[in-house]
Amino acid sequence: MDNKKLQELVEEISITFFQRPFRHQAYFNPRLRSTGGRYLLSNHNIEINKRYFELFGEKELIGIIKHELCHYHLHLEGKGYQHRDADFKYLLKEVGAPRFCTPLPDSKKRKASKRILVYICGDCSQVYKRKRAINTAKYVCGKCRGKLIKVKELTEG
Repeated sequence: MDNKKLQELVEEISITFFQRPFRHQAYFNPRLRSTGGRYLLSNHNIEINKRYFELFGEKELIGIIKHELCHYHLHLEGKGYQHRDADFKYLLKEVGAPRFCTPLPDSKKRKASKRILVYICGDCSQVYKRKRAINTAKYVCGKCRGKLIKVKELTEG
């Protein structure tokens, strides 16, 4: 499927399920990694992750398009278009759009291998385990204000 066919599919789904035309651009964005699609508030375009179509087929693609069209039509109408809004949740149910897309197989691998950084206070030996690196020149021990030292980096999974 190319961008032209995607555009036609989005326009068709918009008329069929929303009874409103889609008057902007829909295209595949190869840079999308962790999401199936994205509605751009600035120019009202819709970007789709082509990998979802390649891995899961047209049914998943249609679900992603419906989801993004919910954002699109609600935003243009001035209603609640965000995931937390009641208008958005209601319209998702109305058109049979998924709230979330199926996770990509490689995203599970990335989440499984978590790194843990271990820091220790040089004065009181308090241990700190963190997922993100700490700037040891800027931050000190919360217990005694001593200097933090990076001890090791563990990877789980």
